[in-house]
Amino acid sequence: MASTPFGFSSWRRRSSSVTSQTDPVDVPGQILSPNQTSRLAAGDSRLLSSSLHSHSYREPTRSFVPGSVRDHLSPVDSASFARSVREDTAELASYVLSDKKDRRSTSFLSRISSTSSHPGHDHATFQHESQSVGDLQPSSPETIDEVSEPSSSPSRTEASPESGPSALTSMLKRSPPQSPHEQDAFGIDQDNKQQLPAMGVSQSSPADGASETTPLLKSSSLRPESPTSITDIDDIECQKPKTVSWRSMGAIRTQIRSITDLANPKTWDKRVVWKKAVLDPIHCLPAVVVGLLLNILDALSYGMILFPLGNPIFSNLGPAGISIFYVSTIISQLTFSFGSKFRGGVGSELIEVVPFFHNMASTITSLVGEDKPDAVIATTITSFAISSMLTGLVFYLMGKFRLGYIVGFIPRHILIGCIGGVGWFLVATGLEVSARLEEFRYDVDTGRKLVQADTLPLWLIPLALAVILFGLQRKITSKYFLPIYILCVPIIFYFFVFSIDSLDPQKLRKTGWIFEAPEAGQPWWYFWTLYKFNLVDWGAILETVGAMFALTFFSVLHVPINVPALAQISGEDHLDLDHELKLHGYSNFLSGLAGSIQNYLVFANTLFFMRSGGDSRLAGILLAALTFGVMTIGPVVIGYIPVMVVGTLIFVLGFELLVDALVSPRRKLKLLEYLTIVVIVLTMGIYDFVVGIFVGIILAFVSAIFHASQVSAIRATYTGDQVGSMVRRNPSQHHYLQEVGSQTFVIKLSGFLFFGTIVGVEEKIRTLISDDVFREHPIKYIILDLRHVTGIDFSAAEGFKTINRLLNGRGVHLLLSGKDAESKLGRDLRAVGLGADGLDVMFMPDLNSALESCENEQLKTFYARQEALRISRPAPSSNLDVPNKGQFSQSLEFLSQSPRRSHLDQAARNVLNQQEELKRSTRWRNIKEPLRLMLQVFYDLSGKNEDFWFRAKPYFIRKEYPSGTVLYHRGESANGFYLLERGELRADYETPQGRLSEPIVQGTTCGELPFFSETNRTATVTSVKDCVAWVMDTENWDRLQREENEVAQELLRISLKLTSERMNAMTKYISAVGN
Repeated sequence: MASTPFGFSSWRRRSSSVTSQTDPVDVPGQILSPNQTSRLAAGDSRLLSSSLHSHSYREPTRSFVPGSVRDHLSPVDSASFARSVREDTAELASYVLSDKKDRRSTSFLSRISSTSSHPGHDHATFQHESQSVGDLQPSSPETIDEVSEPSSSPSRTEASPESGPSALTSMLKRSPPQSPHEQDAFGIDQDNKQQLPAMGVSQSSPADGASETTPLLKSSSLRPESPTSITDIDDIECQKPKTVSWRSMGAIRTQIRSITDLANPKTWDKRVVWKKAVLDPIHCLPAVVVGLLLNILDALSYGMILFPLGNPIFSNLGPAGISIFYVSTIISQLTFSFGSKFRGGVGSELIEVVPFFHNMASTITSLVGEDKPDAVIATTITSFAISSMLTGLVFYLMGKFRLGYIVGFIPRHILIGCIGGVGWFLVATGLEVSARLEEFRYDVDTGRKLVQADTLPLWLIPLALAVILFGLQRKITSKYFLPIYILCVPIIFYFFVFSIDSLDPQKLRKTGWIFEAPEAGQPWWYFWTLYKFNLVDWGAILETVGAMFALTFFSVLHVPINVPALAQISGEDHLDLDHELKLHGYSNFLSGLAGSIQNYLVFANTLFFMRSGGDSRLAGILLAALTFGVMTIGPVVIGYIPVMVVGTLIFVLGFELLVDALVSPRRKLKLLEYLTIVVIVLTMGIYDFVVGIFVGIILAFVSAIFHASQVSAIRATYTGDQVGSMVRRNPSQHHYLQEVGSQTFVIKLSGFLFFGTIVGVEEKIRTLISDDVFREHPIKYIILDLRHVTGIDFSAAEGFKTINRLLNGRGVHLLLSGKDAESKLGRDLRAVGLGADGLDVMFMPDLNSALESCENEQLKTFYARQEALRISRPAPSSNLDVPNKGQFSQSLEFLSQSPRRSHLDQAARNVLNQQEELKRSTRWRNIKEPLRLMLQVFYDLSGKNEDFWFRAKPYFIRKEYPSGTVLYHRGESANGFYLLERGELRADYETPQGRLSEPIVQGTTCGELPFFSETNRTATVTSVKDCVAWVMDTENWDRLQREENEVAQELLRISLKLTSERMNAMTKYISAVGN
């Protein structure tokens, strides 16, 4: 639309500084289902395409690295959002005031909310804004178009209430309309008066752009075509009763009949057979080839080094390691293909097991002895299988008891450090495998071995090939580049071998250029023959339990991180993490029973597979079948694979993991977190892999404690003159409490109090009672509000005892509010002896009770001194007394002995001298009620004397209310104004923060605002004690306005002042409680 009527501006135009920037796809290569792809808007497709083919994009490693977000976030103009909200508010206000002739466009009512933090997603719909519903005005606003209801089809039957969708589901399916024109429930275009297609037919084509106005549910018929057409998706709110009916039995019979038909070839549909048996596998073939190639490369990279080949005992077990890798991969692939939510999920060996397995093999070798190679191998491979079953059991239990969320409590930078440690280990393993070292050590002998003339080319060439590959991968983003590069290495190698006569393959094997060929006739299942349980040293296996649990811990870290990340990238919104954990449990336990090792759903391989068209269960099953075929012929090929191929792959993966751990996160992590990663990597790489994990955990907890201690446990602080109790007191008490309120100090605490945070609370207390601060701001009461405290440890509880001793030394009383003494927190505090060592501590259930207690103690002191002054006054003499302005000062001199007493002295001067409390109380003592009550309540709010208020006396009626009587309920019409002579009332309010109670003591008013404003009651008032009140009802109020209008007007002014005072007190208290 060229212009918006009446000055309504588009939100997108107002926030151009934000929407002018393209919103990139968060994670490159987002996988969309076919129906999602068909609905993708053109603008969004361009964004997705550009992100996939960007030169700066690099494929992720096998594991998803947390925290891989954009280094430079797009600027967000929050001020623009706030201005947009304010403009919307002004537009809505003007819309209400518009008449029919000056009606504003309703386009802004259906406009995207200005609070959206992702305006870039709206870019595709911006061009359609001119077709907004609100811009299509009816021909005449005065005319109501009549549309006749179409007759129901005779063939359509009325569905039973329990079979059809709920009303909310139907509303969601029909709203908003799928075309720019409003339609009614019968498909009538209200603007053009044309009959549109039936509701059961979708009005949007697959090419339509999806936006915020697209219906949440597909448009469908209001009534099902048949009872069998009802599916679970129809009842999206699960509001229909789930009953077992004859339809369930019919469905079972239908399934049995389908199985019977499937067993009979005569009933087969040739087109279906051709599609399912020929076309679908052909469509999956490119993705299966890519997945198979990835499995082969992973087998050469990780399976080949499953055993420490540098150790002479394991030097010939490279083919066995590959077979173990393939068995684990096949089991995991079948498990995920049949059960996972990711139809194109790819399962494979968990590559991080290699450092742990090498550690376990080294431990077993040292315990069993190198003179028993068969026992070492049998014990080692058995420990591998047991660790896989242990991992599977842990995975299953986590899924069974829904404990996947626990991994979220483990700091992510520990996982990043572990990944970096694996990268370091792979680089060292690459040197070990390429240079044919028995064991890579950080000593001079290893350095000399590496620089020998016959060893230097062995590791330098694959290292150079890995550096070149690592650099080219950042520029060449094709998914086929890595396989082609790796395949070119053996081709070029054998080109030189066959071209140069002096290069003999057998000689190259002896010098370490080609892997040793397996024994003749060694089958792929040879590794099963290594399980000789009679030779297993179970004591050595027990020594490796620590490494097994460390490996299990590391495995557990991966799945709850990789799986949600894969769901986010692939657009899977119905992920069940606990179900995926149980599948990993099945897969790992079965793999251990089959004599193989750990596996998991591989993040990077799954992305490769799904992007290549393998987003189906058939593709995963075919991948498992072809992997089995490669496994059966694999050992024969090992004797012809150049060592540099495996070395290149190991080096490249090590570089990628090191970059992901040490380079990529350096700008995203805090310094302490990054140093933790560096320490983990160095410890794992130089000292021990298992020790590195535990060092990382310890450092993470130390870091967490340090950062948590930097967050103050003090939520807010107040003084008694800033926030008071909810008690409605008479004016003299209120003035005095305002004067001495600063002697009450409130500290609100929050969070879990432990030894790191209680220090800040103690420092705050020490500051308040220091000599200089205490002299300027004396304190008598300190209230520690524990309402927002979730728990406390022993050190913090002991800290409360220290605080209590410090305050007692200054004569300050400690009160704890928000927690009862019998609550868990109260019992924890009392368990360490708080309040039991002769230093009393008062527990109050809420802050109001604590404030009320402090105010009562201060008022007791005030009235005690007032009574002392009355007694000390001399008896009246017959002579004329000369007024002495210093009379009260002399009587209160004994108070001025400390900062607190000096403050109380000043408050007493103000209240007693300025308001002449003693004189007034003496003069009004003999006046009858309710005149005396009116004078006491109104004297500070009005300048009128007793003669004026005497005119209002006949309009009040004395009433008595026994304890427990409800004077009125919330929401009732106000029919009385109360002056409380004796007793106590309680007003209960319902607020968004919860229920709020206001005590009303004698000498105060009640119910004035609703009564004089003629509105409903805002609270329920109940008598707590037997009460005597003087009530002005509606009839007497009307009579007072007619007969004594001047008194009535004065009452109105007083009620406004009282309301202002009470609203101010309530607002402060609610703010303090909610803060």
